[in-house]
Amino acid sequence: MLRLEDVTVRFGGLTALKDVSFAMGAGEILGLVGPNGAGKTTLFNTISGLVRPKTGRILFAEREIGRLPLHARARLGLGRTFQIPQPMHHLTVRENLTVAQVFGAGKADAARVDEILEVMELGEHAERNAATELALQELKRLEIAKALATNPKLLLLDEVLAGLESKAKRRFVDKLRELHERYKLAIVIVEHDIETISTLCSRAVVLNFGQMIADGTPAEVFRNPAVVESYTGAADA
Repeated sequence: MLRLEDVTVRFGGLTALKDVSFAMGAGEILGLVGPNGAGKTTLFNTISGLVRPKTGRILFAEREIGRLPLHARARLGLGRTFQIPQPMHHLTVRENLTVAQVFGAGKADAARVDEILEVMELGEHAERNAATELALQELKRLEIAKALATNPKLLLLDEVLAGLESKAKRRFVDKLRELHERYKLAIVIVEHDIETISTLCSRAVVLNFGQMIADGTPAEVFRNPAVVESYTGAADA
């Protein structure tokens, strides 16, 4: 479904990603981990179209997408969330989903919006101002709901569990499993919590200083000495 081939991203003299290569299949849940500054969000930005690679190729659904604009990638089935929730101001929760849907899917579908509101437990908040009347957990659910409104095949989740206490985090993980099954999604999730990656993901890719240093099952990568040194130690700091 998604394949990266030697993807390199530079910002001036800084190499943010260097020769990153991996592939994932339909329906897979993959964890993307690494210390702060490792290049995880840059990789999401590159896949989704906010950043263009200097070299390398990105293929999604058998099509090279490295030069496509954001909306074209969304309409192929690529959805994402942001680490800091970004509700559209002065719009209700329902309107946020509708705008995202038109951008990503090309048309409005009120029935699907209603379905997603219920699935994401936002139905009772549908007519509230999304930017001013939602709590953190609700904003995080809205981020995912907006992405789901675009009819994605692959969902990129950037630290959607950050800031949640343990019980809320476990409920959120259960919700992600539900979405994975209900919508037959492939998911890539950026997350620092080792337990979450180990229980949710069948595979993990580890970045450090923009380079991929491990790729395997969570058990394998978290035993890797390079990962223990670069990721686990940094995450505990």
